Amino acid sequence: MNKRISLYSLLICMAFLLAVGGIYYPKWNKGQTEATISWDVSGYYFYLPAVFIYKDIHQVAFRDSIHQKYRPADAPYQAFQHPSGNYVMKYSCGLAVQYLPFFLIAHALAPALGYPADGFSLPYQAAISWGSLLVAFLGLWLLRRNLLRHFSDEATAITLLLIVFGTNYLDYSAINGAMTHNYLFTLYAALVAVTASWYERPTLLKALGIGFVVGLAALTRPTEILTALIPLLWGVANAEDLQKRLGLWKKHGLQMAGAVVVCGLMGSFQLLYWKMASGDWIVYSYEDQGFSWLKPHIDRGVFSFRAGWLVYTPMMAFAVLGFVWLYKKHAALFPAILVFFLLFLYVTFAWDIWWYGGSLGQRAMVQSYAVLAFPLAAFVEWLKDRKTLRYVVFAIFVLFSYYNLWLTHQAHKGGMLEPGFMTKAYWKRIVLRYDLPVETRKLLDTDRDYGNRRRNVQVIYENNFETAELWADCPIPPIEGSRSACIGGGRQFTEPFGFELPANGSRKLRAVVTVRSLNKEWDTWKMAQLIVRVKNNDEAVHERAIRVFRLLNDNETKEIYLDLRLPDRPFNRAEVFFWNADSDKPLAIDQLRVERFD
Repeated sequence: MNKRISLYSLLICMAFLLAVGGIYYPKWNKGQTEATISWDVSGYYFYLPAVFIYKDIHQVAFRDSIHQKYRPADAPYQAFQHPSGNYVMKYSCGLAVQYLPFFLIAHALAPALGYPADGFSLPYQAAISWGSLLVAFLGLWLLRRNLLRHFSDEATAITLLLIVFGTNYLDYSAINGAMTHNYLFTLYAALVAVTASWYERPTLLKALGIGFVVGLAALTRPTEILTALIPLLWGVANAEDLQKRLGLWKKHGLQMAGAVVVCGLMGSFQLLYWKMASGDWIVYSYEDQGFSWLKPHIDRGVFSFRAGWLVYTPMMAFAVLGFVWLYKKHAALFPAILVFFLLFLYVTFAWDIWWYGGSLGQRAMVQSYAVLAFPLAAFVEWLKDRKTLRYVVFAIFVLFSYYNLWLTHQAHKGGMLEPGFMTKAYWKRIVLRYDLPVETRKLLDTDRDYGNRRRNVQVIYENNFETAELWADCPIPPIEGSRSACIGGGRQFTEPFGFELPANGSRKLRAVVTVRSLNKEWDTWKMAQLIVRVKNNDEAVHERAIRVFRLLNDNETKEIYLDLRLPDRPFNRAEVFFWNADSDKPLAIDQLRVERFD
């Protein structure tokens, strides 16, 4: 009967992950950029077909044909050309090592099932998807065991539910489980388990297991070398504990040396690959991407509406609060977990692309939940005896879980979440809603939209482009009259349409224009932009822009507008122009009107 509640909780969590990944959003049977082996996953995975199918780790020549057939990304980026002339994989090989059993099963079954044994057909997609789900199950099972060492059955059960239902671990285990974060979560849980077991009864096998897990985590993502802090600091609460720990290490020096050797051997796989592929032992494969060690982006990484950790996973605020009760009730765990958390946070947000691309919240934090579950459980256990407060906080737990489920839905089926582009204005307009006008998407580019809340409207500039400089080869017929302005593959900018803008008067400005498309541009970075620039003589003092194709579909004619608040700095004129951002999709523009209003 003991520990039955947490077992039920574990089974509920597993069943929910299975339902989400197998029924709600089964990536294993989707294609192109929505397939399991797509985007970054394809980059981690490319080692396996390169070695086992195409026997080509130097040129990765199969990459182009795979992209033409399966389109796992918008463009090939999984490998880059090294100065040696060979191609080197962008990502390290640790995840490929973990994919290997699932890959081999798929490779054996693909011909028998009538699919090409090319590394990317359906059996491979399914094997990596379902294999990754098994890895998630293992991680949760290990986490439950780890928590039960220190916390009650009830606190463990609730903590499991909070992590699965209330955090972005749900997305990166059930749907995007083939990403590194799911595998690393499980490695962290395994490391805590084997570390605790070694300190209870040291054996050589356990020590080698510690070295293996630390090495594999670092081989998966080099920054995960931080995992070494866990076996080094686990259970050290004070100077006396540290002295005893040093004595224990000295007593079992051979085991410690074995752990270090195994960890180094795991890391040597990457060194050997680099040497074979490029001739160099060390290759920095991220090219122009790097870290700002002296100016980490911690404030934005944690609190920004673009991708702030606690904005999109507020449940983990309780884990941060839980450090107080972890210190009071489990002092031996506190230093290791706190030091790990602070360094992990620093390294994660020292990365210059601190929003980590198109992720749901902060995906780079997900693996740390296997460790942060301890302060979260400490908070839950403390809460158990606070009868009145308990009901309030549990209501918040439910709200945050609903918010996480809403975010997960919007990231995949609802379409309202725009990872990497979110703004405070857009978040406030859409949060916990399911249906809003497409015009709301302009708030991804600007924080102003006054809608119909306007008075004293004064038209200060108009242009129907009948006399404007035009792109002669525009394939779109005029919207109105005999001519429309046009941008596209043959012309990237319109001329700037300038006008006087006296400093006295209303402080709000709206540029209204009618646009017409042939085909929608889906690449956000290439979407044509409507730009309003406020100037003081020739100096630009303020500018706002919106991406037109956020609001425009195929073969559509629509009136759109951009609002802005005029700056406090001196200004006397403004200009409106359009930029096509290197897209080949043409856009016709007509009936430009600029209004000033209160």
